[in-house]
Amino acid sequence: MSRSIRPDAVLVQAVIAGALSFAHLHDLASAAGQSGWKAWAYPISVDLLLVAAWRRLRTARKDRSAWTWFVIALFASLGANIATAGLLDLDHVPAWLCILVAGWPALAFLGGTLLVHAPTDTPAAVSAQPVDEPAAPEVDVRRDEPVPPAAPELPAAAPATPAVTVPVALLDHARKIAESHRAATGSPMAADALSARLGLPGPMTAAIAAQLQLT
Repeated sequence: MSRSIRPDAVLVQAVIAGALSFAHLHDLASAAGQSGWKAWAYPISVDLLLVAAWRRLRTARKDRSAWTWFVIALFASLGANIATAGLLDLDHVPAWLCILVAGWPALAFLGGTLLVHAPTDTPAAVSAQPVDEPAAPEVDVRRDEPVPPAAPELPAAAPATPAVTVPVALLDHARKIAESHRAATGSPMAADALSARLGLPGPMTAAIAAQLQLT
């Protein structure tokens, strides 16, 4: 059973507009010195760039590059329609227009390449990370009782701090200071005073005070 074909007003309008724009682009290219098949290739190039930019805009509305190339292709199509409406003498085309027409293929190829190979603005898929769940206790089938989980391993004990070795010369110097203090004051020198006098770190001073039997 054949389906009945009903004419669509929008489709008919699109065909008419495309045909007229195609003819205007051909006439403009032919007037600018592009004869033969080259003049017919220009309308195809403009329409392909327009379609590529529109398809890019459908997937990335905020893509500035797509909007730029869409406006360039639309300007080329509308410019040809306006230029061939009597505003431009096609028998005496200005040199700058001939340069634009001659350079259009390279420009259209660049735009089409950038539009086709541009990355799509789609949200990156977030991979679901496995959640560590506590292991269920093992069940002894014979007794039907849960087996307690194994005890966590304790961290290894930190190695003992090595004993501080006091150089002999430093120990003799500290002994002289302590004896001078005892001779001047008549009382043994305190470990804090010796530490302040020598300006050494705490462990070193403590080791010296222990060997000199200072409190």
